[in-house]
Amino acid sequence: MRIKTKLLFCLIICLSVTLAIAQRRGGTFQRGGRSSQYGGSSFLRTQPTLRSDFQTWEIDPEFENDVFTFVRIEYDSVGSFGWWERWDNDYPDADWNFSYRLQQLTSMNVAVDSEYFRLTDPRLSDYPFIYMSGVQRMVLRPDEQAAMRKYLLNGGFVMMSDFWNPIGWANVLTQMRGVFPDREPVELKLDHPIFHFVFDLKELPQITDIQTWRQGESFEYNHGSSGGDEAPHFWSYFDDNGRMVALLCHNNDLGDGWEREGENKDYFHECSEKYSHPMVINIITYVMTH
Repeated sequence: MRIKTKLLFCLIICLSVTLAIAQRRGGTFQRGGRSSQYGGSSFLRTQPTLRSDFQTWEIDPEFENDVFTFVRIEYDSVGSFGWWERWDNDYPDADWNFSYRLQQLTSMNVAVDSEYFRLTDPRLSDYPFIYMSGVQRMVLRPDEQAAMRKYLLNGGFVMMSDFWNPIGWANVLTQMRGVFPDREPVELKLDHPIFHFVFDLKELPQITDIQTWRQGESFEYNHGSSGGDEAPHFWSYFDDNGRMVALLCHNNDLGDGWEREGENKDYFHECSEKYSHPMVINIITYVMTH
């Protein structure tokens, strides 16, 4: 795993900065996008997604080869599914908005442009953090499972989000058993440091897409019946040394809080600002410094 030492150093330094920011919650987030009132994106689904509609920034030349790059993984989905159960769910809006917030709220140098590729791409080993969204009906080929296992046991980390109900959990668990046939996930409770590492969260975060939120619901029923369990769950895999290598965010759509942060003032404050951005800043800083 070719994780740059300067990047790790930058992540460690960022903690003191973000801790100070987190303590004054009222003014944490400023306007992001060029024409958005509340967040990082001015994009609506009736318009084309253009990079020029999103905030950009300058990279410190001293660290131009050591930036943190947000990487999304492409994968296959099978069965009867909607656009929200694909690898490109919320892409690219979510990736660009979160990258902006990460560089805004920490001292990290963050790449302006995100990346996406499959698990079998040789570039995988260049990046310490990967993201997978809409994994409800994800199917990983044997070579992809092997590639993920090698990546995770050699210093990498994967975050999965936006999968719901017992069916979604059963599928993700099946795919991960192909990755780790000898390991089982451990559910994290609120007292785990990852929920308090930079931003001190008082409850387990749960985010829905903006349409569900507008309906006053806290669970995305468009994925199927909840089966009676509508609570958020955070399941982790660890390597032999106790290092967290994967976090599975079940009954959660953290990425929609990034993607749709510019579309509604209340959604921005209640979902994006309060949970989606802080939670994943916690995740990245925690796993990169442990």
